[in-house]
Amino acid sequence: MDCILETQELTKEFKGFVAVDKVNLRVKRGSIHALIGPNGAGKTTCFNLLTKFLIPTSGKILFDGRDITQEKPAQIARQGVIRSFQISAVFPHLSVLENVRVALQREMGTSFHFWKSERSLQTLDARAHELLDAVDLQQFAALPAVELSYGRKRALEIATTLAMDPKLMLLDEPTQGMGLEDVDRIRQLIKKVAASRTVLMVEHNMSVVSSIADTITVLQRGATLAEGSYAEVSKNPAVIEAYMGSASVELKGAH
Repeated sequence: MDCILETQELTKEFKGFVAVDKVNLRVKRGSIHALIGPNGAGKTTCFNLLTKFLIPTSGKILFDGRDITQEKPAQIARQGVIRSFQISAVFPHLSVLENVRVALQREMGTSFHFWKSERSLQTLDARAHELLDAVDLQQFAALPAVELSYGRKRALEIATTLAMDPKLMLLDEPTQGMGLEDVDRIRQLIKKVAASRTVLMVEHNMSVVSSIADTITVLQRGATLAEGSYAEVSKNPAVIEAYMGSASVELKGAH
């Protein structure tokens, strides 16, 4: 299997509490891989380890066959590991187009040149419009980002993530807090952008996970409980038990 990301016995302890416990994750290149589990299962801690916001207590992280365990967030971002967060992170008073253009400045090496003239940045407009088209936001290009609906803000965040040309996109709860229409839009968008790259996502919405994830890893108490396709993990007795209550109903009813 051609893995773009692999963890070996990945472990994180906080003063004796084991938040991530010897996790061996293998994310196949070109796939959508979902990380799920009950609240407190260690999903976000695992994401923070993968994106270097936390340093593991032990274990290894390999990206594209290279050991990145001790590298810093900016170093792995330059290699193509790009993360979105649970909370929408856009510049509210810039236009939708300008938000994407700011992300594209990285390629020009002018990310911090805020004094650059408007004309010098217009060379980025064609690519910015392409990205807006990819996430169905072209008609909102001139609108201040603050005026977008919540779901469309998340779509804009995906466009700015794509602007950094990721090899691996890590999406943290991409549909959290959304209505059904927005959830469906983001689900379709993730599937679309994953056609040419790899996506690893933490997601609570089982209807999203069941419809787009190629592989699902279930965490419980920081350890891997099960892994496989949705059809496999949703029938796993240990997974059903872990999701007792409303989550188990959702898990079984999300075909």
